[in-house]
Order: sequence, then C-alpha cells, then structure tokens
Amino acid sequence: MDNKVKFEQYATLLRQWSGRMNLVAPSTLNDIENRHFADSAQLADVLPPDVDIVDLGSGAGFPGVVLAIMGWHVTCIESIGKKVAFLSAVKEALSLDNLTIYHGRVEEYVRHLPAKSNNIVFTARAFASLTKILDYVAKTKCRLFLLKGREIAGEIEMAKTKYSFEYELTPSKTGDGFIISVRFDR
Repeated sequence: MDNKVKFEQYATLLRQWSGRMNLVAPSTLNDIENRHFADSAQLADVLPPDVDIVDLGSGAGFPGVVLAIMGWHVTCIESIGKKVAFLSAVKEALSLDNLTIYHGRVEEYVRHLPAKSNNIVFTARAFASLTKILDYVAKTKCRLFLLKGREIAGEIEMAKTKYSFEYELTPSKTGDGFIISVRFDR
C-alpha cells in the first residue's frame, strides 16, 4: 500500500482508538493531517537520510510512526501499555516492518545503547523539557531532532546551565514552534 493510504488508515485508527483512550487532544482530531502528520513530517527536511531514529515517549506515534511511514527505521519508546497496544495495532495494520515498538521507559532503553553511536538520532514531540530529554540521552552523544514550542529559548538557556551542546533552530512550518537540532560538543 502506498503512503497516502497508510496515512489515511493511520488517521482512521487514531480516531477510533481516541474514542477509548486519550491519545491526542479531541480538538485536534478534525485536523490530524496538518496538526499531527505534517507537523511530524517536517522533520524529514532536517534529518540525515541514513540514520536509525529512536522516538522518545511516542504516545500516539508522533513523530515516530509518521517517519516510519516515510521510510526511516524507527524505534518508538512508550511506557504506557494502552499506547503500546495502539502503536502495535498501527504497525500491524500498516505493515511497517521498519517500526519497532519498545514497551518501557526511555532511561531503560538508553542504558543499553552504545556511547557515541553515529547511526542513531533521537526525536520527540510533546515529551519533556529539553533539560529532561538531555538528562536521558546525553551519555550517548547522539544527535537530537525535537519538535518544540515557542518557549524554546528558555529551555535552551536552562539546559545550557547543565550541558554543553551546539544547536540549530528551524522555524516550524505548521505552527509557531521550532525544530531544534542538538549536537553534543565532542
């Protein structure tokens, strides 16, 4: 099945499952394509093409599932069982062999990653503050590509008091937020 059909099926599953659990804000269900899909897909403009993605706190699959549909190899990390069930249902329905679902906490997953893995990048959307995300992944020295809101300047300032890193901000195409690309000083 082509990507257009996959996104249509994903939207249908999201609407169906959201009736049973809180996957996304109900007010966003009428604009899934822009609010969730396009917002997540804009990462494709900044992501290196040859990396494996680890999506932190995937929830309903944003941006992880969207990026898997677009062709990246993605591991979605989610600690809440019912959200894992949703992600597993999406993986099966869309035949996403390049998607892995990890049921557990981010810190458990990251503990087993090698330091300085050049092939792995982290993504996240509506997961945690920049400092908290860096607390989880800094030891890996992997790059991060995060969808953040308009208050990112304060998050950067706070994170810089604890971590040394370089960053680049790209204005969001779908709202008033940013994509922040983080690279650790080596």
